[in-house]
Amino acid sequence: MIERKLIKEKINDYRIQEYILNHFKGSSYSHSIIQKTPLGEKIIIFSSKPGLIVGRGGENVKSIVKLLKEKFEMQSPQVEVQEINEPFLDASIVAEKVAEMLVRMGTSRFKFIGHRIAQNVIDAGGIGVEVKISGKVPAKRSKTWKFLLGYLPKCGYPADVFVKKGYRIAELKPGTIGVTVKILPPNVEMPDDVIIIGKPVITETVEKTSPELNNAKLVAKEPSAIEEAKPGKKADEKTAEKTPAKESKKKEGMKQAKKEKPAKKAPADKEAGKK
Repeated sequence: MIERKLIKEKINDYRIQEYILNHFKGSSYSHSIIQKTPLGEKIIIFSSKPGLIVGRGGENVKSIVKLLKEKFEMQSPQVEVQEINEPFLDASIVAEKVAEMLVRMGTSRFKFIGHRIAQNVIDAGGIGVEVKISGKVPAKRSKTWKFLLGYLPKCGYPADVFVKKGYRIAELKPGTIGVTVKILPPNVEMPDDVIIIGKPVITETVEKTSPELNNAKLVAKEPSAIEEAKPGKKADEKTAEKTPAKESKKKEGMKQAKKEKPAKKAPADKEAGKK
């Protein structure tokens, strides 16, 4: 029983949305949301021209509230209108514009209409767009024409969740023409997007010093350098005093060695004279 009740509620909501769509046809109507509240049902209508939805003095809103009570037995419906800032990124509004242009210009310029609308969507910031026109365009037999621009996923999670879809009908003399629009809006994180993160940048802080401070530091270091040099001179004087005494001893040792060498060679000279 619960399942049947839920199904009836969903079917009733769909009928209400279709009725609102037909009631506000040609007034840049996008879509509507039905919310259940403790006070009753709340209907939020989205449109790029909220003034046409509200009417002069709220006449249109009052009439739709009265019709919802009578036709769909709603107790206290509350209608709220919200504006769409960028109409060319809403698939339903774009499809309605294509249908209106086909009615106004005819089927002879359907290619111009398709290319122009697709370019307007890309200029508004859309990543990808597809405009599909089906029907007796331009020949007697029905045919489907597609106008594609940008990147538009066709299957998988992105196609089901991110891509916005809109459908409208144009009634012409040759017959009924269906217009389907698919738009991939901007600022969508696709699953296959790759973000390259570069190496971390290391920043070093360098302290700036004025030349006056550097000169002051040099002046402060000079006295200590002079003081360090003084004990070094005393050590040099001591080594200088020690070195002459050592050199005099070495000279005396050399003289004695020279005197001793000729004394040993004298007997060898005498033996040579005797021979």
